[in-house]
Amino acid sequence: MGRRRHVVTTVLHTGDTHVGYRQYHEPRRRADFLRAFEAVVEDAIEQDVDAVVHAGDLFHDRRPDLQDIQGVVAALRELQAANIPFLAIVGNHEAKRSGQWLDLFADIDLAERLGSDPRHVGDLALYGLDHVPESQRADLDYDFADHDAARSALVAHGLFAPFDPAEWDTEILLERADAEFDALLLGDNHQPGIEQLGDTWVTYPGSTERASASERADRGYNVVRLDDGDLRISRRTIDTRPFVFVDIELAAGEGAEVVRERVREYDHEAAVTIVTIEGEGEPIAPGPIEELATERGAIVARVNDRREHEDPEREIEVSFADPDEAVRRRLRELGLSTAARELDRVVRNEEIADSNVRSMARQRVASHREEGLAAFEPAPEGEMDEATAGAEAVDGEGADGEAEADASQTDDRIEDDGGPETASDAGPETEPTEDDEATVQPHPGDEGDSQGPSNAEDDADERDDGPEESGNDADERDDAENAGDDADAHDDDAEKPGDAASDGQASMEEYL
Repeated sequence: MGRRRHVVTTVLHTGDTHVGYRQYHEPRRRADFLRAFEAVVEDAIEQDVDAVVHAGDLFHDRRPDLQDIQGVVAALRELQAANIPFLAIVGNHEAKRSGQWLDLFADIDLAERLGSDPRHVGDLALYGLDHVPESQRADLDYDFADHDAARSALVAHGLFAPFDPAEWDTEILLERADAEFDALLLGDNHQPGIEQLGDTWVTYPGSTERASASERADRGYNVVRLDDGDLRISRRTIDTRPFVFVDIELAAGEGAEVVRERVREYDHEAAVTIVTIEGEGEPIAPGPIEELATERGAIVARVNDRREHEDPEREIEVSFADPDEAVRRRLRELGLSTAARELDRVVRNEEIADSNVRSMARQRVASHREEGLAAFEPAPEGEMDEATAGAEAVDGEGADGEAEADASQTDDRIEDDGGPETASDAGPETEPTEDDEATVQPHPGDEGDSQGPSNAEDDADERDDGPEESGNDADERDDAENAGDDADAHDDDAEKPGDAASDGQASMEEYL
């Protein structure tokens, strides 16, 4: 009777690479996120793993720039050349309403999208669950096809218990799924951690670059090793740009000079410096402190003052300028011609549709030309105030009514002039880390890389109140413009998980 073949399967588990994220509006940070993804690929090739599993948010945005797409494609070609499959799911940041970028990469044989059918890698069967908006979870189908592998794992993107914050009840998922999973290989929480629920390991590898200042642990990925049925999960770190965290608690009476002294104690060369101030002490202006850090080599410096400064005896008077009056004042100073003032009213009239402004402006100019050139002469100095006052008088309801009438008369013959398109621890701190392993036997509370994550953050920025978006002052100040996209990414109910799988043959034009 023959002996059973000894099978060893090694899978690299990564996620939340956020390629394309221009953190702090700094181009070098954008390059850092791509470089971190490249470092993971290089390690996978060096370790000769059987597959790379990506748990979502490959890109930071659903509309990545061409240079970000090219960088990812180049890295995936390196994996392809090494015969290492790239198996992935779609995260909330990159999710599109139609075909996914992952489908495009699958079309050109650079990736595979995991789903309800098992993808066998050695003795491990892998399934996938894309990010699911909260409004669609009640109707979620937990049907998974059978497999004949020794072990199985579900790759999913979301905030799962027992980690904090949590939006998914992991025990309910495991109960409702018609497959038994030995591991959940997750993405979305940027803090690394591993826990055990019953016989199932639940793990996050963490992001590959620091997407917010709350991500202080070294960045890295997981290695899942299946040796003759014995499942082990370990974590390995990668080199990333250093972050210098200067944490200061001021005593009463202390101020900017104490902060400057502390900042000078650190090496800021080529680092991102985050100065956090707590305690009491005097108010601190962030500008000079940030300038000091950049003068000492930091590529970015941010000051987060966590203190509340309240002076009950101080009254603050706030006044707001009238923007309309400021415009009128400036118009009086310019001495515009009759025609110019009329064009100004057309442009600023909210009752006129944007698509009609150009046509109406042409109509007004043509009308004045027929009457001669007098209307194009600058207003005499003595008549400026009077002329502008007259313009203001008709800039209200009378002008609006006239504009509406003109607009309605010309709507039928206006050509489309192409109006604007709309779119529907650095510092003295130490850092670990060796390849601490978690097996199916050890207690999940062991110290080391097997610990659960600390509280997740703000993303950068903003909604997405995954770990990357929950509450860092510097990130909120720098990344507010991403909040809308993040909210859309989390709450977009236009597409159910898996809907886009049928779009795999979509043309390149649709994606680009």
